[in-house]
Amino acid sequence: MSVRYDIEIPEKVIKTLGLRESEVSDVLKKELASYFFQRNLLSFGQARQFAGLSVWDFLEFLRERKISLHYDVAEYEEDLKTIRELT
Repeated sequence: MSVRYDIEIPEKVIKTLGLRESEVSDVLKKELASYFFQRNLLSFGQARQFAGLSVWDFLEFLRERKISLHYDVAEYEEDLKTIRELT
């Protein structure tokens, strides 16, 4: 289940960021996922899924932003649960 939210972003902001309109949703999801991961609000698996990236692509995305991994047993178990649900 998912919930859809509509937000208004001024055109000037999109242009300042150098984004095309078709890129905005994907960019926002990746940035929000990394933000929530960095603040321990989402596990690695949850954030990766939210960003819509593979494990390796999300790792690279975090590396580019100099966001360190914080991975404990609880997150590992959460990721295992997510993997089992997806297979």
